[in-house]
Amino acid sequence: MERRIIGTAAAPGAVGPYSQAVACGGWLYVSGQIPLDPETGEMVEGDIAAQADRVLTSLEAILEEAGAGFADVVKAQVYLTDMNDFQQVNEVYARFFGENRPARACVAVAGLPRGAQVEIDLVARVAS
Repeated sequence: MERRIIGTAAAPGAVGPYSQAVACGGWLYVSGQIPLDPETGEMVEGDIAAQADRVLTSLEAILEEAGAGFADVVKAQVYLTDMNDFQQVNEVYARFFGENRPARACVAVAGLPRGAQVEIDLVARVAS
């Protein structure tokens, strides 16, 4: 099975030894994205809604680079450092996904890289 590494300058580069995404066997595995500005590599300023918007914008760019979109996402994993942010993140998330709602989990974590408040990773269908 061919493995294809996906990367785009429209999303932040990896902050560790991993790829933005990997396509394999008709599936796209998108690494967790935190709210980094792809041009500066710095955290975006603003509240949790601004952070969630940046994360989902980055995920959208990676999906597009792979030839997919939010309608192709089958599973999302959301990580929050504060579950009190759940509703605000849901509002931003719903704007991006619309009626194409994948399966999802949302968990609270003790911390995220670079002090982020939210991280999201995805699994999507993609042409082989």
